Amino acid sequence: MADNNDRAPGWDAIEAEFLRVYPGQTDPKHYGTVISWDLGGDDPLDGISIYDGGDHWHFVSFGLTELYEKESENPKYSGFGFELTFKLKKGCYDPDNEENELKCVVGILQQVAKITFTNGDIFQNNEYIYTGQTAGIDYEQKSAITGFICISDPTVNTLDTEHGIVEFIELIGMTDAELKTLHSRDDVADIYKRLGSDVTDYNRSSLV
Repeated sequence: MADNNDRAPGWDAIEAEFLRVYPGQTDPKHYGTVISWDLGGDDPLDGISIYDGGDHWHFVSFGLTELYEKESENPKYSGFGFELTFKLKKGCYDPDNEENELKCVVGILQQVAKITFTNGDIFQNNEYIYTGQTAGIDYEQKSAITGFICISDPTVNTLDTEHGIVEFIELIGMTDAELKTLHSRDDVADIYKRLGSDVTDYNRSSLV
């Protein structure tokens, strides 16, 4: 739930959709932002919730869309029109480091959201994020996974809220070698099909 008593129809709509997918998970893990972006904080998202998907953790952001009031002049989309999601395979990391691994993903989602807040970049289906970094995206930075492709999250539905459309764009971890083969949306669609899963596994072998 939102941390204030004000009406938050955008927030409620996101929670309702994830509750549809994960019945009974009314109190998922949640990492809220201490100092809001509007007040000069470093984290643009209001928070990130983590749902238990059985063999994986399912992250969802709150803050790229209009959670409380309609502020933008675009009636079709809520805020930037999308929230970020990510699925992390359980057990693909040191179990003693699980909390750190979850917080690491939370930090990554904040960083990606910051790109949108700062530059206005809208992440869409069949795009990719390649920064050239060589360190793994995991907490220990040992994984071969260094960047992402973006897909429409197949687990949750696009929402038509009172503030506009909310899509869920899922980040899927990719290796440096895989990312270097991507030059178009068709390339992304092809490698996603070859991957055969939208759950990020830090230990998987590269497809190329």
